[in-house]
Amino acid sequence: MTEPAIPSRIVSWHPSPSRPRFTPPPGAVDAHCHVFGPMAQFPFSAKAKYLPEDADAAALFALRDHLGFARNVIVQASCHGTNNAATLHTIAQSGGMARGVAVVDPAISDEELAALHQGGIRGVRFNFLKRLVDDAPKDKFLDVAARLPAGWHVVIYFEADILEEMRDFIAAIPVPVVVDHMGRPDVSQGPEGADMRAFRRLLDSRDDIWFKATCPDRLDPSGDPWEDFVTAVRPLVEDYPDRVLWGTDWPHPNMQDDPPDDGHLVDIIPRIAPTPELQRKLLIDNPMRLYWAD
Repeated sequence: MTEPAIPSRIVSWHPSPSRPRFTPPPGAVDAHCHVFGPMAQFPFSAKAKYLPEDADAAALFALRDHLGFARNVIVQASCHGTNNAATLHTIAQSGGMARGVAVVDPAISDEELAALHQGGIRGVRFNFLKRLVDDAPKDKFLDVAARLPAGWHVVIYFEADILEEMRDFIAAIPVPVVVDHMGRPDVSQGPEGADMRAFRRLLDSRDDIWFKATCPDRLDPSGDPWEDFVTAVRPLVEDYPDRVLWGTDWPHPNMQDDPPDDGHLVDIIPRIAPTPELQRKLLIDNPMRLYWAD
């Protein structure tokens, strides 16, 4: 049988991001970022749909300092599959300033989950993007969710066109839920568009559903400075201030054709969270409550 072709390696982040005009408050958390490799030490999955250039702990921490952040939440990227070694290695290098979200095999043992907790993992990610994963077994995911260590949550990544079919699954998850990138709404519809109204109904269905106000570079085809994103997302941040997170998404998987300037991404923060109180909740209070409660 012919083996699947391995994608060519790609560069997926800005080579020299600007320094933001906005200064994050002391202790701010970049609550959605990734690490890739180094491939020689942490090989990519044979099922990877993309094959990025190395983006290791040193590069991540250098960007963190450049942008004015103190902490990171590292989300396991699909290119590493269920081998969380690169994420765990980065957390171990952080001096307590990073936590993580893992991707796991549904057959993972309770002992393996406990070891991930010891390594700084505080959540598990279920990915429903067909272009990134081959299978997303909801029944097996629910079994994993029922066995998570105390204090963990589930992160879900899906697109707006399947939100309705996701509702029963989300309702059955027995721990808090965090929705990556707000379920990828069409921000050009504005804050009252069908996608945002549907997402608000999801948030209103239970009070422990959180969301990440992230990825204008992915969601807003109008481009930098992403006015449609700001217009659509700011009311969501203002109306659900205790359940929102923010992150860079560095090193921007699959954005190699037009990698965003991470400094410009940071400058979106005061545009979607215009008061110091909102900025503190977005960048400190909320991620600290979710990831550093113990």
